[in-house]
Amino acid sequence: PTAPMSAAPAYGEDKGGSAGPGEPEYGHDPASGGIFSSDYKRHDDLKEMLDTNKDSLKLEAMKRIVAMIARGKNASDLFPAVVKNVACKNIEDPNQLIRASALRVLSSIRVPIIVPIMMLAIKEAASDMSPYVRKTAAHAIPKLYSLDSDQKDQLIEVIEKLLADKTTLVAGSVVMAFEEVCPERIDLIHKNYRKLCNLLIDVEEWGQVVIISMLTRYARTQFLSPTQNESLLEENPEKAFYGSEEDEAKGAGSEEAAASTLPARKPYVMDPDHRLLLRNTKPLLQSRSAAVVMAVAQLYFHLAPKAEVGVIAKALVRLLRSHSEVQYVVLQNVATMSIKRRGMFEPYLKSFYIRSTDPTQIKILKLEVLTNLANETNIPTVLREFQTYIRSMDKDFVAATIQAIGRCATNIGRVRDTCLNGLVQLLSNRDELVVAESVVVIKKLLQMQPAQHGEIIKHLAKLTDNIQVPMARASILWLIGEYCEHVPRIAPDVLRKMAKSFTAEEDIVKLQIINLAAKLYLTNSKQTKLLTQYVLSLAKYDQNYDIRDRARFTRQLIVPSEQGGALSRHAKKLFLAPKPAPVLESSFKDRDHFQLGSLSHLLNAKATGYQELPDWPEEAPDPSVRNVEVPEWTKCSNREKRKEKEKPFYSDSEGESGPTESADSDPESESESGSKSSSDSGSEESSSESDNEDEDEDEEKGRGSESEQSEEEGEKRKTKKRKKVPEGQGEGSSSDEGSDSSSGSSESEVTSESEEEQVEPAARRRKTPPSSKSAPAAKEISLLDLEDFTAPSVQPVSPPTVVSSSLAADLEGLTLTDSALVPSLLSPVSSVGRQELLHRVAGEGLAVDYAFSRQPFSGDPHMVSVHIYFSNNSDNPIKGLRVGTPKLPAGISIQEFPEIESLAPGESATAVMGINFCDSTQAANFQLCTQNRQFYVSIQPPVGELMAPVFMSENEFKKEQGKLMGMNEITEKLTLPDSCRSDHVVVQKVTATANLGRVPCGTANEYRFAGRTLTSGSLVLLTLDARPAGAAQLTVNSEKMVIGTMLVKDVTQALTQ
Repeated sequence: PTAPMSAAPAYGEDKGGSAGPGEPEYGHDPASGGIFSSDYKRHDDLKEMLDTNKDSLKLEAMKRIVAMIARGKNASDLFPAVVKNVACKNIEDPNQLIRASALRVLSSIRVPIIVPIMMLAIKEAASDMSPYVRKTAAHAIPKLYSLDSDQKDQLIEVIEKLLADKTTLVAGSVVMAFEEVCPERIDLIHKNYRKLCNLLIDVEEWGQVVIISMLTRYARTQFLSPTQNESLLEENPEKAFYGSEEDEAKGAGSEEAAASTLPARKPYVMDPDHRLLLRNTKPLLQSRSAAVVMAVAQLYFHLAPKAEVGVIAKALVRLLRSHSEVQYVVLQNVATMSIKRRGMFEPYLKSFYIRSTDPTQIKILKLEVLTNLANETNIPTVLREFQTYIRSMDKDFVAATIQAIGRCATNIGRVRDTCLNGLVQLLSNRDELVVAESVVVIKKLLQMQPAQHGEIIKHLAKLTDNIQVPMARASILWLIGEYCEHVPRIAPDVLRKMAKSFTAEEDIVKLQIINLAAKLYLTNSKQTKLLTQYVLSLAKYDQNYDIRDRARFTRQLIVPSEQGGALSRHAKKLFLAPKPAPVLESSFKDRDHFQLGSLSHLLNAKATGYQELPDWPEEAPDPSVRNVEVPEWTKCSNREKRKEKEKPFYSDSEGESGPTESADSDPESESESGSKSSSDSGSEESSSESDNEDEDEDEEKGRGSESEQSEEEGEKRKTKKRKKVPEGQGEGSSSDEGSDSSSGSSESEVTSESEEEQVEPAARRRKTPPSSKSAPAAKEISLLDLEDFTAPSVQPVSPPTVVSSSLAADLEGLTLTDSALVPSLLSPVSSVGRQELLHRVAGEGLAVDYAFSRQPFSGDPHMVSVHIYFSNNSDNPIKGLRVGTPKLPAGISIQEFPEIESLAPGESATAVMGINFCDSTQAANFQLCTQNRQFYVSIQPPVGELMAPVFMSENEFKKEQGKLMGMNEITEKLTLPDSCRSDHVVVQKVTATANLGRVPCGTANEYRFAGRTLTSGSLVLLTLDARPAGAAQLTVNSEKMVIGTMLVKDVTQALTQ
């Protein structure tokens, strides 16, 4: 569509230039007001057009806005109004994909002014029928939080609601939102913990990663450490096998001490919920996604008892066949794990051998793991591997290998001499880098036992002529200076050579020459006094200030002046103090304080958004916080009966994998012993756990599995309307109490039926066998029998107390309101029902619906009575609700409802207004006003609502029909579907479409209805001839031909649907 005509000449008049900064802006543009218009009123007419319910006005406004933007005008203050129109329409779309896309687009607009609209859209989407839309709502939460963190409290409410969702599609996304917005609110997880554990296997892969990471943190705050009493459990041979060497060394001596210090502490028993988490994550080690395997591995490393951590080794080794990027991350984590849990990777030593095709960083990480795994048994194999690696062309890798040899020599005393000799042989290597790295490592090894290795120091001294790498030269000079007593003849000569080349050396070497000179001056001043003074004089004028400072400091210390000299007495102690041998440690030694698999662990620095892994608690917090209550009436007293009922009732509709039997429970023993739990969970749990099972069992009776609190409350409200059933009679509503579970609650895996019970009670009831042992039904009662005890009003009806208890059991779950009654027996109800007048997004939290009540309007019998329903979905009270001055077409009039002074947040109100539509289907447009806003709304009536029923005899009907023939008669042929052949259905459909009264008729298969239009009182007569064979015929006789034509169309549509 082209731009509106009004914009075209204005565009021409502009002559290509807009107003300058100081000039007034003239009113060419219909949207920009006149020259005198104040700024805040500037776009009011466009805002009004965008707020109306008429699409044509909205379209016109949109065109004008586009024209303004094209001319470079600022239309930014209209942005919220435009977004509201674009989003509002699509967020209500029947297609779930469009609803979700609309929310995704809306939440991606990073403009603070639309935060309230975004908030309302998220709240609405969180209650959407489609799990996909609810998932998108969860994704939108972190976006809104990053845009406006003040919304945190409201967002937490939405997160709490979505955490209770039972679909696997939503679980991962809402936990991600939880981690972004309120990771500290662990209390939100309690009631959903078991559900998340059970859903985990079916959630999408990225969701699994997020949930596992969150549950790791959760478990560290809620359960006791499984390794706290390790010394008491040391008799288990598996534990010793997986223990590291240090633990084994400590084990023997510390066991007696532990036995004396820990007699009071009772043996560790794993919490059933802790076991549930470990059991439900274990199968995910076979996942195709490396991220999921890594997540489970870190969970086991941080949470599992030492004896069980071993299962992750095989899965991690499998990941080493993946891409180099995956290998890099996995090896970083294996390197950290192999320091504490060396035993679990030892069987896979060969998997860490290096291939020539590996990238350098992978080679270095594998080298790290091989060094960590080296022990007295496998060191010959490892050193043979290292010898091969030294011949590699990759220089960085060779340097890392030489350092690895040094670490092996430090850690395993038996091979120290072998390693040292091998490194000395490397000193004759052609490659300078290999020689240099060897010198640095030899220096560290010699510090451990220098007296035995004078020859090696002499050999290193000779290398100063050839080696040019600064670090290696500096290391040799440090060694000669530190152990100058072992080489008294060579040291002064080395200093002489170095003094010669001092000015050409690197800074690191110059500092070591000054150190060497000072040490020789203190031990052998006769030979080296002049040399030292020469070196210090050169250093005094060096370009580097560190070297100048060092020279000045050293001169004062070893050659004191007259004034000073207090420190110079201790110069020898300062320079030649015995120094501890350096400890060659892995760079991964303390990295496990970061959660494994996290970016912070990879970088070895705390990344933004990283959540610290909490320490284990000293005392276990109360486990009952994870229990979920099941409403009384859903409980079943008889265990066997429940087991029979379980099978046909489970449905996978909620995305759950049905009743997952405990991994190690066995059904036969379960049926034999009613209360005894059958799952001993192998050798994993200590024997004392089974002693607690029976006590836990009774406690478990009170636990359901995962029914939501909010649903329970809804159910409680419903139960008030029906007669309460004694416990044990509602045999259809079998809920799983979880008493088959391992140690009380780990089997909350067994999906509770109460959830489905609450969702579809009526459908479930039909499947229930009619004969029941506990509640014998005296008589079959159909829904239609309910009309016997209903009042004639349209108020919600509750059954009187005379109903027998068996009937109450049969009707349990049905909420008896007017919708359950046969419509034709009461005053006819409009088929239109409640319609939206103002959407809550457009109304900034105020939602307004309307319905045609079909009751006479008290103020004026010519008016249609319209019920208006208000609800406040915002956080602030809405004040002064009233109808503004309406702009109505000729003939149409409105009787306003009395002003509603205030509507509190979450409150609803109803008002009645009368509208005289003047016998036309033209819309009545008016304004709904609050204290500070105006909303343009319109009500368009269906033709059937413009009339009231008239009761007449058959003869009167025929007489009046005779007067309305010819132009006043409209006839239509139609084919009635089989579903529309009974009297009841035909009458219901016609009276629902048009507000007409039934007229008695002697002829079979013929139906007559009569009514009068409200404004003019014109008769409307409708006849339907529904012959058994052939097409039916619909006839309408009325003075108002337009009304007659529209009525025929509407009734035909209703009957043929």
